[in-house]
Amino acid sequence: MTPPPILAALRKHKAGVFLIGLQIALTLAIVCNIVFIVGQKVERIQRPTGLVESDLFMISQNYIGAPTGHDPASVEKLDAMQLTDLGVLRALPDVQYATPINTLPLLRNVDMTGVSLKPGQAHAMTQANLFTGDQQLLSTLGLKLIAGRDFSRADVRHRVVGQKPEPPVVIVSRALADKLFPHTGAVGQPVYLNRNTAPSTIVGVVARILTANADGGDAYAYDAVLLPVRTDDASTMYAVRAKPGRMRQAMRDARTALFKVDPMRVIPSGGRYEPEGIRTFAQVRVWGYALDGLMVKILTVICMILLLVTGVGMAGLTSFWVNQRRKQIGIRRALGATRRNILHYFQIENLIIAGGGCVVGVVLAVGINLMLLRMFQMDRMPLWYVIAGIVVILLLGQLAVFMPARRAASVPPVVATRSV
Repeated sequence: MTPPPILAALRKHKAGVFLIGLQIALTLAIVCNIVFIVGQKVERIQRPTGLVESDLFMISQNYIGAPTGHDPASVEKLDAMQLTDLGVLRALPDVQYATPINTLPLLRNVDMTGVSLKPGQAHAMTQANLFTGDQQLLSTLGLKLIAGRDFSRADVRHRVVGQKPEPPVVIVSRALADKLFPHTGAVGQPVYLNRNTAPSTIVGVVARILTANADGGDAYAYDAVLLPVRTDDASTMYAVRAKPGRMRQAMRDARTALFKVDPMRVIPSGGRYEPEGIRTFAQVRVWGYALDGLMVKILTVICMILLLVTGVGMAGLTSFWVNQRRKQIGIRRALGATRRNILHYFQIENLIIAGGGCVVGVVLAVGINLMLLRMFQMDRMPLWYVIAGIVVILLLGQLAVFMPARRAASVPPVVATRSV
């Protein structure tokens, strides 16, 4: 069956053709953008953190009755309490390393700092994620040192919470090093943090460490500065690396040992809306990407529902037309049309409707993407998403029309003519 007679038949069903074509167009536009958003979310969830995540856990706890002042005596007492905790943790038989931390990748406890190449600049050259720890920071997190040296015990300072850090040495990530010094090596170069007038010398470069902001964009995701600093506060966090395969035992021993040192401390037991005080990094990752994971599931369900409804709509419309055209089908069969001719007629008819809907859908898909780009600073959707969407819609249309068309092709000429 050639297209002109099919087009003539479609003109008799303008309302049905318009509605199903509009449904196809909207489905294509929405599904393409949903798949693109889901792809971005999945790509974000799969970003490497730069850590060796296995056998790594963290401890978040609060001292009860600890000094609250910023006077030297209070600060030194808090630091002594923290050093005692670290000594106890490092002495556990199933623990390899332990370090105080201010945050971890994906922890959502974001600490940022401005980085400049000149002292006292009012506007920083760039922003970077700030991670603090002591001489065991890199070993505990499993960061890969690609240039320079690690922190030594002599490098480590301590500060009261809220105090602007002025460490003499820092380690930076490769992403930040490439931004600051694209043509020279970063090791040995001075940088200035938070408009400091005193320089901090870069002594090492790590391959990567991901931001604590799981929802943040990619512009600063791997830009990081590591400081050899302990923060003295009544609320402290530790990162602990257990010996291979011994993490669960190390976590139990850590809780027992810390309470033995100070029974008055508080380590959250966790709940539905609050993470546990002692948790694996795998749990940190789950909490960090909880919203992204939920959005992926919701959008995937919406996408499947749209495709299902569109497929059912095309199948239903074809079935309706088959019932309407039983006499016409019978006459064509009586005039020599084969079952294949009848089947191809409805397949081509569906292809024309779906193709027209896809043309409009492409325009809508691009328009929606441009709107999202302006409103939410999303990336531009690659063309192959639209092409793949067109292929899926056309295949869906052919699958949806196959059974009704096959049923039409199987009607004997005599039955078709007598049924009217």
